[in-house]
Amino acid sequence: MHTPAPAATPHDPLRRAVVTGAAGFIGSHLCQTLLGLGVSVVGVDRRDPDQHQGAAVNLAAIRHEPDFIFVTGDLRTCAIEPLLPDADAVFHLAGIPGVHPSWGADFDDYVASNISATQRLMHAATRLRVPRLVVASSSSVYGATDGNPSAETDHPRPASPYAVTKLAEEQLCLAHAARPDCDTTVVALRYFTVYGPRQREDMFIQRLLTAAVTGQKVSIYGDGNQRRDFTYIDDAVSATIAAATTCLPSSIINVGGGTNASLNDILHHAQEVTGQTIRVHIASPRSGDVPATCANPSVARRLLGWNPNTDLHAGIGAQAEWLLTRRGASTIAV
Repeated sequence: MHTPAPAATPHDPLRRAVVTGAAGFIGSHLCQTLLGLGVSVVGVDRRDPDQHQGAAVNLAAIRHEPDFIFVTGDLRTCAIEPLLPDADAVFHLAGIPGVHPSWGADFDDYVASNISATQRLMHAATRLRVPRLVVASSSSVYGATDGNPSAETDHPRPASPYAVTKLAEEQLCLAHAARPDCDTTVVALRYFTVYGPRQREDMFIQRLLTAAVTGQKVSIYGDGNQRRDFTYIDDAVSATIAAATTCLPSSIINVGGGTNASLNDILHHAQEVTGQTIRVHIASPRSGDVPATCANPSVARRLLGWNPNTDLHAGIGAQAEWLLTRRGASTIAV
């Protein structure tokens, strides 16, 4: 496994960046922050915001920014090289997320979107000598752990087909970068449960807050004692930008929010910030769910100078406020 280097220095600021998966949760926040920093951004996503409501919501704040070009394109089939000229960095966030659907008939799409499309992108990026590619990996590559914080040097044991594809994706990018004739360095970021405004509807915090608004029951799979390392979206974005703007060789880096909490803890926070009692349905555990995730953040701190700044209660409160604003709800005070 690749071992990160021991030191980092500042890099020239970004002028032009390409973000794949730009209409997604993390991708849209990343595009918005980059534009605020004066970076010209080409956003690519197979979801057309004129036809896909979620993409339209995510891109609403930046769709018509003069330095933002949005391209509807599927990396499995579209021409990629025309997107990349003069790019200082590519942020590769496109892919199929979710542990549980990956066990079923959709697995071929996971392979095509997370692995084959990445191969096409890396081939184009290395041909055009893009200096840096940041690829979104996942804490799920670690699988079930012994309860200690996961370090980048730990042997990965993915526990779901989705996690297998994410491990293959990051290693594929690093394999390209390791070629002696390759001028593109790769930083693979293993995100730990990113949450915040615009989080996907199937994610736990979003489901809890939606249940608080609607009064519907929310399912918890298992006893609720499963623990996760939660990372607020603004913190995840700052780490992602640092991964593109810091001089370092190809590396794997954990991005964990430093807040390890159980699902029952999250339920308590969600009830506190909404002032509502959330009705819960206890369901059987699901395949691929691991008992705990926890990041060892020392490499991110050392290589990127990165530390998370948002505590869990404040982050859930911000997500609740966004959800209520979007729904136009007036019955819950946050």
